[in-house]
Amino acid sequence: MKFEIKGTDSSSKARAGILHTDHGPIETPTFMPVGTAATVKAVHFKDLEEEVRPDIILANTYHLYLRPGLDILGKAGGIHRFMSWNGPVLTDSGGYQVYSLAERRKISSDGVTFSSHIDGSRHFFSPEKVIDIQRQIGADIIMAFDECTPYPCEYSYAKASMKLTHDWLDRCCSHFSKNPGLYGYRQSLFPIVQGSTFKDLRKESAEYISGADLDGNAIGGLSVGEPAELMYEMTELVCDILPPGKPRYLMGVGTPQNLVECMALGVDMFDCVMPTRNARNGMLFTREGIINIRNKKWESDMGEIDPEGGSFADHRYSRAYLRHLFVSNEMLGPILATIHNLRFYTDLMKEARGHILDNTFAGWKKNMSEKLACRL
Repeated sequence: MKFEIKGTDSSSKARAGILHTDHGPIETPTFMPVGTAATVKAVHFKDLEEEVRPDIILANTYHLYLRPGLDILGKAGGIHRFMSWNGPVLTDSGGYQVYSLAERRKISSDGVTFSSHIDGSRHFFSPEKVIDIQRQIGADIIMAFDECTPYPCEYSYAKASMKLTHDWLDRCCSHFSKNPGLYGYRQSLFPIVQGSTFKDLRKESAEYISGADLDGNAIGGLSVGEPAELMYEMTELVCDILPPGKPRYLMGVGTPQNLVECMALGVDMFDCVMPTRNARNGMLFTREGIINIRNKKWESDMGEIDPEGGSFADHRYSRAYLRHLFVSNEMLGPILATIHNLRFYTDLMKEARGHILDNTFAGWKKNMSEKLACRL
């Protein structure tokens, strides 16, 4: 995998690049819609390709391992063929699910034993098994197994967890190098920086994973409840250490405002369930601010959803109509809202990229960040 930096912004640390994969190029900065179970919820792949137009989507190792299972994915020839998506795919390692299953798992130096949320059956993930699972799923970018710490957590726990993540990374790298991919195209392994919100641990972790010299690097363990300013502080610290010639992926972030702020710190890749999950509950992101479409104030508003935006839903449907769909519990409401939010995120990435290449990003970010946080 090759990463090219095409431009930088002189007033910030933002950069625009191209990440080349065997399933196509990824222009950065980029946002990856979350397709947990090999589908982006409420979005037909035709709409994903023609309306949202992401360069890459994300799928979840833990969920795909449990259902449909590796035999089915292997029989299909990997995840791209299974879900008929020809673009790049990234799979997370399952580390975040380990974090979220606190009452269902037991962590040791060997790996994690957990109970399935589907049927209660017991399973074990080791670093080696997680690599094997992701080889069989067949994503273009796969993640090293890590432990995601909660916020807040004690320093001693964060330090021990970071050390475990580093030990698991060494095992992932060794197993990855000894076991080639299954489907005739290249896969890239990304390690994950941990260390909670402790500066010395974040610094140590960023230096350690940089030493692995893999194709890209990820920043994990943020956006788990800490204040946004603390997230930005940790992100900037880590980005200043990670090698500049490789893509930086901030996992699980976040709001549109979070994205533009973290681009300015040097982040290239993002993912988050927010645009899809919030859309299903009636929250829409626009260039004027955030809309709760269920509110009565939109009942007779015949204006476009986002007058300055590019989403297909903006120009075809009014705010009043979309509100009507939601209060009537019509399935079309969450579908249109999801497509709108994802398209908004995609357009935001492309707009930011253009300003980085034009060296006008810092001024654009200041104006955009203030508007994105407003609630209408």
